Amino acid sequence: MSKRAFFGTDGIRGQANTHPMTAEVALRVGLAAGRLFRSREERRHMVVIGKDTRLSGYMVEPALVAGFTSAGMDVRLLGPMPTPGVAMMTRSLRADLGVMISASHNPWTDNGVKLFGPDGYKLSDARELEIEALMGQSLSEDLAPATALGRAARVEDSQARYVEIAKATFPRRLSLSGLRIVIDCANGAAYKVAPAALYELGAEVIPVGVAPNGMNINEECGSTHPEAMIKAVKEYRADIGIALDGDADRLVICDEKGRVVDGDQIMALIADSWARRNRLAGGGVVATVMSNLGLERFLGARNLRLERTAVGDRYVMA
Repeated sequence: MSKRAFFGTDGIRGQANTHPMTAEVALRVGLAAGRLFRSREERRHMVVIGKDTRLSGYMVEPALVAGFTSAGMDVRLLGPMPTPGVAMMTRSLRADLGVMISASHNPWTDNGVKLFGPDGYKLSDARELEIEALMGQSLSEDLAPATALGRAARVEDSQARYVEIAKATFPRRLSLSGLRIVIDCANGAAYKVAPAALYELGAEVIPVGVAPNGMNINEECGSTHPEAMIKAVKEYRADIGIALDGDADRLVICDEKGRVVDGDQIMALIADSWARRNRLAGGGVVATVMSNLGLERFLGARNLRLERTAVGDRYVMA
């Protein structure tokens, strides 16, 4: 594989306003990805852009918009939106490309850019290398003519749309009624949608980490600091605690006594339950090399396999 100048295991990431997370690089990403995904068909091409709550999002977002519109792509701005929401909205709006501006669980001084194809899945290594090659070209190369510039518009109901998409994955015969749930949103991308979705499914919701100010994302809250979730569960005598990270694509759960259930344990519980109900396709679980030996032994004792991949959700998906 060719050496990467910008993209890592999960898009481009770094300290804001420092290479590679500068406005110029974001502009180049927009131009390059716009050129690549702007087919020769005579139609409008569209990209959707979501972000978390970091201060630097105000710098990265308009730079991306400038790049995409100058490449001739229309832009739909979602505002604060979980990473999975951007993936789903890319498919829902039938866009050619989706972009998430976030540095996930990293400090607020970092930021990043993740790209999704029209199917809502992360771009392949090959596609990212094509974008990198185009990013090295002149900023004035292959621009759209003045008559074909893209337009930018905000999707005002994007969060409500995503709440409905998320709720649709929950069986209609079930309800969260009677459950008291602590949801720690890490002052990040899910600070509005996560409490709303749980409430609309019937739960009594105790929200934590829902007052973002641009600088408090992941700060002593969220999945990297589950102590805030545990404290709230004990204080409000909740049935379960859920802590998300800054872009809400990972979580940590605790039980009613504040005992943390980590990701490997969650996968083990789901795999065991699904296997007993003949729902577990392939007779096993796919996880990254970060998963521990305990998961492998637990699955092995139930004649289930553990397939390990490189770190990164797209490798797990593949």
